[in-house]
Amino acid sequence: MIVVMNSGCEQSHVDHVVELVQQMGLREHVIVGTDRTVVAAIGDKRNLDMSAVESAPMVDRVVPILAAYKVASKEVKQEPTVVRVGPGNAQIGGNKLAMIAGPCSVEDESRLIEVAHAVKEAGAIGLRGGAFKPRTNPYSFQGLGETGLKYLAKAREATGLSVVTELMSIEHVKLVAEYADVLQIGTRNMHNFNLLVAAGETGKPIMLKRGWSATLDEFLLAAEYIMNTGNKNVILCERGIRTHESYVRNTLPLAIIPAVKHKSHLPIVIDPSQGTGHAYMVPSMSLASIAAGADGLIIEVHTDPEHALTDGAQSITPETFAQFMTDAARVASAVGRST
Repeated sequence: MIVVMNSGCEQSHVDHVVELVQQMGLREHVIVGTDRTVVAAIGDKRNLDMSAVESAPMVDRVVPILAAYKVASKEVKQEPTVVRVGPGNAQIGGNKLAMIAGPCSVEDESRLIEVAHAVKEAGAIGLRGGAFKPRTNPYSFQGLGETGLKYLAKAREATGLSVVTELMSIEHVKLVAEYADVLQIGTRNMHNFNLLVAAGETGKPIMLKRGWSATLDEFLLAAEYIMNTGNKNVILCERGIRTHESYVRNTLPLAIIPAVKHKSHLPIVIDPSQGTGHAYMVPSMSLASIAAGADGLIIEVHTDPEHALTDGAQSITPETFAQFMTDAARVASAVGRST
């Protein structure tokens, strides 16, 4: 349920409602909106008498939340969430599009910093790059581990870009959180609920990628696991789903963008590299994502895709990324956004 406070309520009124909610054994989430403050009460509400809350000073009304996901629901918070990330306090969500770019995996320090400078100059606010890589083939390159994290930190120091990198296991939570500005939960781990909770408890912004067979409701419920830790800084990421099609690596369902906007206040970014598997498709699908209302993109960029250790076929060059950013500015302007 959500407790809607009257306009003009004071912090003492909110604190009193929070105390009542806690006395009932429920978890509270306070959401401060532009006009109203609401207190979401999460937990088992069967057989609870809500009269004390309803009669508390400056309470307007108590409303049940119909969606299975509570804190991620637009029923709780109408205003779109804006997540602030990194050393420059860059935003993901809101009017300005967030562009994140970099290699699929961190391969060496000099190449990573070269890519970081290139995407920064083109207008990116974040650097992607995997230090730990989940691979279907156990003999494939698995990443550089902590060494890769150190290279990402050096690239951030050189460019000011926010670092976005994947967290694969609970045992690496503290290590990855030490270096990263945004912890990415990959598609294979969307249903790893213990990892979602551990990531959320770091307080770091979390980029949650949709599982390749997950429904929208399952996607938002995974986000709920993170937000239920008290961490409200969740960024949804669509990276394509597995279908019968073979002309793409994954099918990129852009209809999820307006669907998420209808159901949730969380920002959503699109990964057109994983979502197609082909570099030549990336610019077109990126522009389509902007037109559909995405809050940002996370794109694989490599200086030598033919010799990339991972996913070279879907990586674009820095030159292609720079041209895309020029085109993106025009599309963004047409739909009332900016880059």
